[in-house]
Amino acid sequence: MNKDLITTRETNEEQFYQTLRSYVIDAQKKIYVAVNAAMVTAYWKIGHDIHEACGDNDRAQYGKQLIKKISAKLTAEFGKGFTPSNLWNMHQFYRVFPELSMINPQLSWTHYRSLMRVPDKEARDFYLEEAVKSEWSTRQLDRQINTMFYQRLLSSRDKESVAAEIEKSVPKPEYTKILHDPYVLEFLELEDNEHYYEGELEQALIDHFQKFF
Repeated sequence: MNKDLITTRETNEEQFYQTLRSYVIDAQKKIYVAVNAAMVTAYWKIGHDIHEACGDNDRAQYGKQLIKKISAKLTAEFGKGFTPSNLWNMHQFYRVFPELSMINPQLSWTHYRSLMRVPDKEARDFYLEEAVKSEWSTRQLDRQINTMFYQRLLSSRDKESVAAEIEKSVPKPEYTKILHDPYVLEFLELEDNEHYYEGELEQALIDHFQKFF
């Protein structure tokens, strides 16, 4: 067979594969955003209600006992994602972001757990905005926080070089595999398994949307 014909056929097959692959990646991205939006909203509401129930003495004996009891019940029904420490994280989430309108559905719970570690509000708002605008992965966000990107950017004369360094140090992944995020797995009550059928994932999504909303 003519070599040029073989090359052309292989090229066409590769293009065909890349087109089909893009459909799968696009679907995974949409699922990931939908799951994270539902999960983050649910966790914010849980944090809000914990704050309302515990009042200002959230770490007093009553608050600790309440969280312990609620944790046991939620864990029995929904799995290990609702330990006392995780519930306190949700409470802290509400305290750091007291308005639901402050929550961006494009960021995951892992993003917000990192953002909550930033004590300075201006720096935290900057990281949140940049994470959304630049589509930072959680690894990229952690890298920027840990290397004090905000402070270095403010003091640098060469802001473009500072801003561009993240892609060199922590390249952005092409896409996020939804079933590799442990928080998503916990939220959907799924074991860490790379071989789920699409129907199982879709049913898990439907079940959790019904439970929380």
